[in-house]
Amino acid sequence: MVKHSKGYRTRTRKLLKKNIKEKGSIPPLSKIMRKYSEGEYVSIKINPSFHYGMPHRRYHGKVGKVIGKRGRAYEIKVNLGDKEKLIIVRPEHLEKFKGTS
Repeated sequence: MVKHSKGYRTRTRKLLKKNIKEKGSIPPLSKIMRKYSEGEYVSIKINPSFHYGMPHRRYHGKVGKVIGKRGRAYEIKVNLGDKEKLIIVRPEHLEKFKGTS
């Protein structure tokens, strides 16, 4: 028997799959070049085309607060259960949060 691998992207076949209309496309430059200010709320939507700065799949769909910037990436504070986590995410995987905060 072969041991089950437990890599960074295990069990993401459906989660990190693009829509058929989005397949092969890259996000517009306006999304990649967008600046987020400290204290702004963002939602994490993983783009499977970009491997750099990709957060773990458990953060997909979560809302966090921008704490600072680290190189091209942003430091995001996310509540996960009863804990507060600090993750480093590139802007390709972020969207401005449209809900009420």
